[in-house]
Parts: sequence; C-alpha cells; structure tokens
Amino acid sequence: MNLQEPEIRKGRKFDQVLAGAQEVFLRNGFEGASVDDIARAAGVSKATLYSYFSNKSLLFMEMARIEMANQGERMAACIDFTAPPETVLAQVGRGMMCFMLTEFGRRVFRIAVAESERFPELGRRFYETGPAFMHARLKEYLVAAVARGELQIEDFDLAASQFPELCKADLFPRLVFGMDEDFGEADMEHVLAGAVEMFMARYGTG
Repeated sequence: MNLQEPEIRKGRKFDQVLAGAQEVFLRNGFEGASVDDIARAAGVSKATLYSYFSNKSLLFMEMARIEMANQGERMAACIDFTAPPETVLAQVGRGMMCFMLTEFGRRVFRIAVAESERFPELGRRFYETGPAFMHARLKEYLVAAVARGELQIEDFDLAASQFPELCKADLFPRLVFGMDEDFGEADMEHVLAGAVEMFMARYGTG
C-alpha cells in the first residue's frame, strides 16, 4: 500500500465529505465503513467522494489528521507556557487526558491500532498527528523550562515521553480493555496530580 504524501484535492464539499466520514467511521469502524455509507452520510455522490479521496484509507487518515490537529492546536492555545512547570504540566496533562478519554479519541485510537498491521500508514499517520505532535510541543517547552532554570533534564526526548505515560496511569488500560469508558473529573485529577508530582520529583530543581 503506497500512500506516501498523497495528493488530496479540496473543493466545495470537502468538509461535508469529512463530516460524513467521521460519523460513519466512528459508528462502524474502519472495516465496517463502506464508501456508500460515507457518501450517504455526507450527502454527496460516490463520484464526488472519489474526486476528493481515491480510497477509504486516505479518507480515514485525513479525517483523523485534521480533527487531531485541531484538537492539538486548541489545547496548545489554552496553555500558558510561561507559567511555573507544575501549572504548565497540569494544563498539558489535562488536555491530553480529556482528548484521550473522548469518544472520538478512543475510537480513532482503536481503529488505528486495529488496522495498523494491515495498513501501516494508518498507524504512522495517527502517531505523527497525535502523539508525535504533542511530544514535540512538550519537548520544546521542557527545553525552554530548563533554560530558565525551572527544571533539570538531560534527556529531553525521554522526559517528553514519560509525562504522557504518567498521565495514562490506570485510566488508559481500563479504557483500552473495555473495563470503563466514562471517567469523572475526580478520576482524571487524581491521576494528573500524581503524574505532575512524580515528574517534578524527578526533574524539578526544588
């Protein structure tokens, strides 16, 4: 399967097609989503759909990429990266956890993982748009925080990978294995407080 740097033509009904795709993919999964169903949900003809996306895999990747990029940009816009590390980390962690625990976040994650063996490009695009994007932004912040003397870190890549994993403690395994899907704010704040505390115990300067 060769989907490297695919060319996507945009037009008047592009957003309409993506909205229909999101509805059907999240309801039926990747394998269960048919082009007919997506075209029907989008209110367009199959010919119009294919004029934008040559195959279903490309449509799924673009739908997930745009939504995850929008989520990441909205989250980054709400974070004050000049605040003390405890505040910034709490904001970053809360944003990641809220996305991870949304219906969209968990369903796209499950689809990408389930289909990544047959369609490696799906998994790669999911990683690049989501986890890798947040890793880069978090690493950028950690470098600046160390330069200001607020943190002490030698391996920035490792530290930027550790914090998101700390934020997944308990909740993420329960979500992935279908034990729970609804988590209250108290559950998230409990895990988040522990993640920030542990990260600061390792990398704080105080």
